[in-house]
Amino acid sequence: MNAPTPVLVARPERLKLVGQRRQLLGIMHQRLMVGMLIFGAVIGAIVLRLTWLGLFGDHAGRQSIASTNLPSRGDIVDRDGQPLARTIDSWTVALQPSKVIGDKKALAVELSRLMPEKDPAGWLAEINSAKSFIYLRRRAAPRLVQALNALGEPGIALSREPDRLYPQTDLAAHVLGSTNIDGHGASGMERAMDKQLSEAGTRGQPLVLSIDAGVQQALEHELLAAKAQFNALGAAGVLLDIHTGEVLAMTSLPQLNPNIAGNSDPEAQFNRATLGVFELGSTFKPFTVAMALDTGAVKSMGQMYPCYDRFLRPNGRAVTDTHPFGRPCSVAEIMMESSNIGTAQIAGQVGTEPMRRFLEGMGFLGKVEVELPERARSLTIPKASWDTSTTMTVGFGHAIAVTPLHLAMGYATLYNGGIYRPATLLKVDRGHPVAKGRRVFSEETSYKMRSLLRLVVTKGTGKKADAIGYRVGGKTGTAEKIIGGRYSKTVNITSFAGVFPMDEPRYAMVVMLDEPKGTADTYGFRTAGWNAAPTFGKVVSRIAPMLGVRPDMKRDANMSEVLPFVREEK
Repeated sequence: MNAPTPVLVARPERLKLVGQRRQLLGIMHQRLMVGMLIFGAVIGAIVLRLTWLGLFGDHAGRQSIASTNLPSRGDIVDRDGQPLARTIDSWTVALQPSKVIGDKKALAVELSRLMPEKDPAGWLAEINSAKSFIYLRRRAAPRLVQALNALGEPGIALSREPDRLYPQTDLAAHVLGSTNIDGHGASGMERAMDKQLSEAGTRGQPLVLSIDAGVQQALEHELLAAKAQFNALGAAGVLLDIHTGEVLAMTSLPQLNPNIAGNSDPEAQFNRATLGVFELGSTFKPFTVAMALDTGAVKSMGQMYPCYDRFLRPNGRAVTDTHPFGRPCSVAEIMMESSNIGTAQIAGQVGTEPMRRFLEGMGFLGKVEVELPERARSLTIPKASWDTSTTMTVGFGHAIAVTPLHLAMGYATLYNGGIYRPATLLKVDRGHPVAKGRRVFSEETSYKMRSLLRLVVTKGTGKKADAIGYRVGGKTGTAEKIIGGRYSKTVNITSFAGVFPMDEPRYAMVVMLDEPKGTADTYGFRTAGWNAAPTFGKVVSRIAPMLGVRPDMKRDANMSEVLPFVREEK
């Protein structure tokens, strides 16, 4: 029997094709699996990276986003956070001549009407110029922007840019300074602290000044009133915390509006408090007596000196007094009546080299130390030419010229226990601690000088500086101004430098008037006792309560140290 013949279900070619398809599907499946694994790995890596950045990263993205919300320049505030300078958006208006499509003559007429600094012909010349871009106004007023926009001229471009605003206008203007058109500091603290105010890492926090806005306003108001009353050319004032060196108020007159600083009178731009150097007269005399106490040349306030009509210095030039004693007088009386003759003799006892060391210790022989870029160096006779006669002259406040800030720092040094510290316009806190300082006078001398300065106000030339209850001590200073290289007999610089309260000194202040005139109320007198002294007293009466100094009629300096040495004139 024959075997069955096999039946072909598919042709060999078809079977081969099916095998190839299966192989291809297997390869595709493998590739898909590999692709999915790679995709999953990438997603996992991204998730892990994002998680790591969220937990441990530097948040650069967030910093970038945050920096876009920072002002382009940091705010400046007073010690209590009152805004003194801040940045806002302002309008800038420009002309693009090539894009003007309207009637050019009509546009020139409209521009002249809105901005009359040029006539229609001048504006037409600008419109027809080959320039591609012309600023019409930066920091333009909203009303002008609205009027220009209403013209509907495509050739007029409007945009916004940062602008520096001083909301208190002229308050502390010379301290604040101003910025230039590009937003960088041009003067004052704006220039001194430009880096901190402009860098992204620091501009988010306001710059805190030592200035007290309320105290600053009171000082400015009283000096403005005095400048007007005595028809003075200018004025300056400085108030210091004698223990920290903080400048609580500083002003210079004429006033300056930093919002338009570039357009101000040059006389107003000049900072008399830190740039103006003046011979400040008898306000120097307390330093001379303190030097003598420290060196042992003066043993007590009762030490006597011949105070007759005149005294001849070694160079043969005479020293005189406005109101000569005509008799021997004590150290207490010399200071009380501001005797040039007595002070010259005391200075001679101190000696040239010791006096120069004291002056150098107080910073009187160099530039005034403060953050402002506007700082002047004192003026005096060169060391090689400084002899005993010079020492005597400097002793009563001539032959040396300093700024009002120099003088205020000197009084702070003398009455804070004898330690010199540079002045600062930044608030003292953890980030800006009190400067270490250096010793100039002994604590004993600092203490003894309290009653001497108080005596000047209670019985001497500074009576009009007294502020009832606030125990003011101070010294008048009247110096002839140098005009054309010569001392003028009719033009003065008057000042009053003082400290309060004298039983526990805390604040030193200097007020200065440049070329005050005599009035009917002063009987024609133009000396410091009639103008600078009463101005000082008015300022103290206003600011002492703001500073936490309470009036107290029962407290005072230890006057028993000086009163026994003052002869009561009959």
